[in-house]
Amino acid sequence: METPSLDNQLIENKPQHKVLPKKILAQRAFFIIVGSILMGVGIEEFLVPNQILDGGIVGISIILSHLLHFKLGYFIFLLNIPFFYIGYKQIGKTFAFSTLLGISVLSITTIMLHDVPVFTNDLLLATVFGGIILGFGVGIVLRFGGSLDGTEILALLFSKKLPFSVGEIIMFFNVFIFICAGFVFSWNRAMYSLIAYFIAFKVIDIVIAGLDESKSVWIISDNSDIIGETIIARLGRGVTYLKGEGAYTGDNKKVIFCVINRLEEAKLKTIVEELDPAAFLAVANIAEVRGGRFKKKDIH
Repeated sequence: METPSLDNQLIENKPQHKVLPKKILAQRAFFIIVGSILMGVGIEEFLVPNQILDGGIVGISIILSHLLHFKLGYFIFLLNIPFFYIGYKQIGKTFAFSTLLGISVLSITTIMLHDVPVFTNDLLLATVFGGIILGFGVGIVLRFGGSLDGTEILALLFSKKLPFSVGEIIMFFNVFIFICAGFVFSWNRAMYSLIAYFIAFKVIDIVIAGLDESKSVWIISDNSDIIGETIIARLGRGVTYLKGEGAYTGDNKKVIFCVINRLEEAKLKTIVEELDPAAFLAVANIAEVRGGRFKKKDIH
């Protein structure tokens, strides 16, 4: 299960490798192992026994395993070998070793679970719960710096030579896989595979971003001072004032920047509407927030 989560700049501007503390490496390895095991359970105990596919290299591996009658784990590991090398050369040792660990654990998990009785033979239940468990597993691995599919790395390389984005290349690749699944299994199974893939994709977003999703807010107003003070008083969030200049009018503006969670968005919009209905307001999703004074202050 791959997602377009890597930045193209990882390949174009490869940073110098820095040694991470052992505690962080151990934590990363632990969660990559847990995530890989969860993905293996989702695949081998829900999807594969019911002939439902995942996308990417895992999807190809499932088709080959069905046609050649070899255990799935062997194909997952062998087909990803070239991408370990590419990841090592183009992105870095930490990413490559994290990916190698994740793929190895995933392969071993699917091999060990191959003969274990499945949880359900109901297609709908297998699709939904398989997609959820798969998404949790992949999301955990991605959140801690690993990858469980080489398709993403391949898409990054192709995107430099083709007029398509990474996400579009991955989408084309998966559409091809699900069409193949329609011929190998049935079109019924191919449609269930699309549902499982969609569920897993959404769960990955939740795991990576977290349920307490953060949002960045930009406010331009003639009443910036009072709006900023009210945000601090009523939401307990810190604000930053930035200097801005209107390109059309040439007027100097004080721009408010702050970070809130999704539950506070409606309240912030109400504050701005009350104090300056004509204010410019822009809200965007943030995948991660670190450092600074993002922690919410107590409001008494």
